[in-house]
Amino acid sequence: MSDTTASLGRKIGTAGDLQSVVRTMKAVAASSITQYENAVRALDDYYRTVQLGLVACLRHGQQPLAQAHTPRPGAGAIAAVVFGSDQGLVGQFNDVMADFVLRTLEDLPGAKTVCAVGERIGSRLAETRLMLGKSFMLPGSIGAITSLVGQVLVEVDALLAKGEITQVYVFHSRPHAGAIYTPVCQRLLPLDETWRRELTALAWPTRNLPEAINGAQAALPAFVREYLFVSLFRACAESLASENASRLAAMQRAEKNIEELLDDLNRSFHRLRQSGIDEELFDLVAGFEALAGADSPANL
Repeated sequence: MSDTTASLGRKIGTAGDLQSVVRTMKAVAASSITQYENAVRALDDYYRTVQLGLVACLRHGQQPLAQAHTPRPGAGAIAAVVFGSDQGLVGQFNDVMADFVLRTLEDLPGAKTVCAVGERIGSRLAETRLMLGKSFMLPGSIGAITSLVGQVLVEVDALLAKGEITQVYVFHSRPHAGAIYTPVCQRLLPLDETWRRELTALAWPTRNLPEAINGAQAALPAFVREYLFVSLFRACAESLASENASRLAAMQRAEKNIEELLDDLNRSFHRLRQSGIDEELFDLVAGFEALAGADSPANL
């Protein structure tokens, strides 16, 4: 059925309203990206400090690692903490992460349990053959990340205490210049000899030898807790920054499509309106000519 000027006018108004919503979401996403990226940058220095504290403790007398964080012989069950999104309009954000999790975990031996952080990524992972564990809601602000990290750590400690898992991996998206974001994986636990060697290979920034107050054995558990907390906090902040970057890109594409649609609708509206005007003019001319012909002397 052909459009009328009235129907085209309604479509133009609807597209204009949608364009306003998209622009608002673009502004919110851009603001959120800045917020979370600033949090990540602010956390980098603290993360480096925690790493150096661990280096000092581990180098000082080669302190043994906490028993709860060492693997048990013959066990290899894995818990994967996966950060996604709770909301839509993020393009392929959750699909890319789910595919990355599947590919990575396929190469690892042992049973796998996935703890999804985000309703959308949880739904996406539920469609796979992976076994789902406890799910978590994503925080809506920087201040709420601390509570989420605490919940995740409590769940991880409970699974470790029951002996259901021996390894913990964290999957999240990291902002990346030129590609919006990149999915990454970090092995969080166990804190084994491989982890110790990689950490102690870090160069100490000064020539002064470090010394832990009250002894390295007392300081090590505190630094380990901070290391786990900061690792999860940074993963969540980077994931939220990547999510909003993906949403911003999706809104930019949507805005471009809406602008093209509005251009087409406006052209169709003006063309149809001009066609209607032309038809009315032709009718007037035809009527005038008919009246002029009827009033001519030849017809009197």
